[in-house]
Amino acid sequence: MYDPLRAKVKVVSYSAVAFLFGLGIASGLGWTSKSHAMPLIEETTQISPEAVRPALDLSQAFTNLADAVTPAVVRIEARRPVTTANQQVPDAFRRFFDTPEGQNQPPSQGQVAGGSGFVVSTDGYILTNNHVVEGADQVRVYFPDRRYFDAEIIGTDPFTDVALIKINAGESLPALAFGDSDKVKVGEWVLAIGNPGFGNSAALDFTVTAGIISARGRPLRLLQNELRSDPRFGEQASRWAIEDFLQTDAVINPGNSGGPMVNLYGQAIGINSAIASTTGVYQGYGFAIPINLARRVMEDLVEYGYVKRPRIGVEIITATAEDAEVYGLPSVSGILVQAVDPEGPANGNLEPEDVIVALDGRPVGYVAELQAQIAQHRPGDRVSLTVYRDSRPVDVTIRLDEAPINSSPSSVSERTVHSEERLGINIEALDQELATELRFPEAGGVVLTQVARGSPAQRRGLGQYIGNKLIQVNDADIVTPEDVRDALDAVEGGEIVSLRFENREGAGRVVNVRMPN
Repeated sequence: MYDPLRAKVKVVSYSAVAFLFGLGIASGLGWTSKSHAMPLIEETTQISPEAVRPALDLSQAFTNLADAVTPAVVRIEARRPVTTANQQVPDAFRRFFDTPEGQNQPPSQGQVAGGSGFVVSTDGYILTNNHVVEGADQVRVYFPDRRYFDAEIIGTDPFTDVALIKINAGESLPALAFGDSDKVKVGEWVLAIGNPGFGNSAALDFTVTAGIISARGRPLRLLQNELRSDPRFGEQASRWAIEDFLQTDAVINPGNSGGPMVNLYGQAIGINSAIASTTGVYQGYGFAIPINLARRVMEDLVEYGYVKRPRIGVEIITATAEDAEVYGLPSVSGILVQAVDPEGPANGNLEPEDVIVALDGRPVGYVAELQAQIAQHRPGDRVSLTVYRDSRPVDVTIRLDEAPINSSPSSVSERTVHSEERLGINIEALDQELATELRFPEAGGVVLTQVARGSPAQRRGLGQYIGNKLIQVNDADIVTPEDVRDALDAVEGGEIVSLRFENREGAGRVVNVRMPN
């Protein structure tokens, strides 16, 4: 017989047991331990936007500039053969290369330099530094969207550290506009942009740093010293180095070399270049080649393949305070003529101890400034010089001629490159000794023993397969190193080759690599 009272008691009892059981579980899980209130996070602004509006506007301007400019900034990798890698890299620029100090790469691999550059025309011309690409037998350009193209070296100029390369992308490319570096003022905001990443790494891609123009016309003597010590040039040629750098406090590190320095209009006003540093890294100041000078060099490289360098035909030094007093100068500024070349264009127009104070009506105060202004002309141009002679200003006109040092650049080194080296791999026969060392159960076949730094193989991550057997190239079975060479020789530049590996446990892996041209 159903008893309602008893039923209610049972329900209450079961509920109590369930509650206690649940409480025990909760206690075991820590749900009943002492809790803390979540901290109250304040998200309101501490200062009104109006109070910091100028800074916010500048910050937004930097953001807009970066968005507009970085698509045209590229990473450049340049491989030098061993015959030129150690001969054509000035000591001041060796930190730009991917060989750790004290380590040597295998002779067949040469060295790979990394740097930046920027597109200056929609059809693929790219400006960079001479020291990034000089002497290279292979140059590759990487874009922000991970596309890459092999580049042709149009020309290089060690006297200004400017180089021009070109790619054929088959489409219109984003390009930077040029500003006027002659109008740049000290204190003006600039951005220094580079793409220092190397290989597959994107850890340092597209760095953007901000700063101001700290000074103009910095003659570092860096290029001059390197030309003097280079057996291809020497003391006489070193005098033609043009070092009229823009100085900035924007951070410029080695991988940024060759990238653009831009003004707040997004125009390139310089090419990031040398770093005045005792450590090879940023120490508070960086330097850029003025874009007006770079543009003049670029135009000659396109038209002639080398720079037709104009000259006045004088030996000059920067005037000092004592010179200003002796020659009656209105200020301590100008260039003192020491000697006049009897075969040069200045003969009969300038005299020793003339002091040049203006070029085409524009004041010039020191040697590098005059050289940079003359360099923007071409042989055959007429220029007007204002000089102080006998304490009085005199105007003379000179028709520039061509400096005798000019010659066509040496052609890109040509050498036989074996098929394995095209990819950047080294293959060895898996003999008994090597099989024992690598713990393979038996000898036979070939094994990957080395991957060149900066090579297509390294960029595709083949370094992790060092010590694995290469068992197949495309559809060809591999038994000997000669099989590898024959299979790779059949692959045209630009085609993809499939490499199949097998480790000592028999696990297989495949890597697809594009064969370089």
